[in-house]
Amino acid sequence: VQLQASGGGLVQAGSSLKLSCIASGRSFSAGGAGWFRQAPGKEREFVAADRRSGGTIYYADSVKGRFTMYRDDAKNTMHLQMNSLKPEDSAVYYCNSEIGGVNYWGKGTQVTVSS
Repeated sequence: VQLQASGGGLVQAGSSLKLSCIASGRSFSAGGAGWFRQAPGKEREFVAADRRSGGTIYYADSVKGRFTMYRDDAKNTMHLQMNSLKPEDSAVYYCNSEIGGVNYWGKGTQVTVSS
């Protein structure tokens, strides 16, 4: 499975961004999927994920109410709609696919939020 994230950029606090992740080689719908992020000097952290397409989506407390993850299985993509962005949301965002206990990661996309 190859994953490619896109949609990052430099925005001001309070703005919105939508990240996208396209999968090739295997369908997203085959397993769980999610988004993680890593800020400079910090460990990669969980942002949002589900265990299967159409299942419950779990969010980190820091993004609840502001971020929405959703899939488009027909296009084998998933998205992360990020609203009310804060400077502390600045990080490289990675999409993840979990199939049969194996995790696949795409190259990240940089999100920078200025105050």
